[in-house]
Amino acid sequence: MPPHPHRPPELAWQVFRGSEAIRRGLLSRHHLRGSSWIRLRQDVYADARLDRDHALACRAALLRMPPGAAIAGPSAAYLHGVEHAADFTDDVHVLLPATVRADSQPGVRVHHAPMSSTRSGLLVPVGSAAPARTSPPAGTRSPVGTRSPAGTRSSAGTRSPAGTRSPAGTRSPAGTGSPGAVMILAGPPPRTEPAACAWETAVWADPVEAVGIVDGLLRTGSVNRSALASEAARNACRPGGRRAAWVFGLTDGLAQSPPESHLRVRLVLAGLPRPVAQYPVRVSTGLILHPDLAWPEFRVAVEYDGQWHSDADRMHLDRRRLNQLVAAGWLVLHVTGRRLRKEFPALVREIRAALVARGWRP
Repeated sequence: MPPHPHRPPELAWQVFRGSEAIRRGLLSRHHLRGSSWIRLRQDVYADARLDRDHALACRAALLRMPPGAAIAGPSAAYLHGVEHAADFTDDVHVLLPATVRADSQPGVRVHHAPMSSTRSGLLVPVGSAAPARTSPPAGTRSPVGTRSPAGTRSSAGTRSPAGTRSPAGTRSPAGTGSPGAVMILAGPPPRTEPAACAWETAVWADPVEAVGIVDGLLRTGSVNRSALASEAARNACRPGGRRAAWVFGLTDGLAQSPPESHLRVRLVLAGLPRPVAQYPVRVSTGLILHPDLAWPEFRVAVEYDGQWHSDADRMHLDRRRLNQLVAAGWLVLHVTGRRLRKEFPALVREIRAALVARGWRP
């Protein structure tokens, strides 16, 4: 029978090192096997009430990293609000200074910053916005002297200067152990700034997935095209610089969902002319409709149908919208998630045929 739930206030809603909690007398090994805690990595535990999301995985990974580590790439994009960038089981991308050595671990990909970087503001301030899914319910107070996982400021009201962080996490609450020993990682994980994590994602991830993630950063307003261009120019001579510039060129931030981004990029890579996302089409009723992808010169449009399109009311609106586009002289093709995943070559042939029929010459 599992031990009775036991949560010292100092560890409530936190991610922490189990060995240090035992050394300070807060828990026993018997307690760590109880239902109050979840084991995330070797010697890393968390309050079992925390959401199993990528932010939790990031916090756990940093507790096993040397000082100076920061979340980067797709993992940082998640922390900047792009929820489809990673999930709980995906690898955590960690960036270390060039002079700090650490190997990748299961579930953690370690990258190293260049020896001398022209980038400014590698890290965002630790008090910046982060997903709040790891915070306690409303009305639950955080332990004194620590920051809540939602990114609120500490009781002292201080934070590290921009671009710096304390070693591998915040210090434990006063009076719980010897000075300087690290036990708890509280607050939002340090992460590279949006433009930097977009560049990292473009270099490290599959191009189609990378475009979807960078599109998400653009859509949420975390970064703009000017910042992407500046980041690409600053890092043009680094390994991966040409790849990042190419990926940035495929983004637009107008797609309403990751599959729409993936569809647009895959069609371009298949040799079709680049479509315009959310192109405005005025119909006879005076309404302005925005098909997901369009080739205005040929009046051909593609609509991506996700699972929510199966709703009866949604289907009614979609069909009325389709009729209005057809009446305006547009040829509209529909793409489902299944066709995108399993029948993509046939899909490309159909769209190519539609474009050719409307006057496109490959």
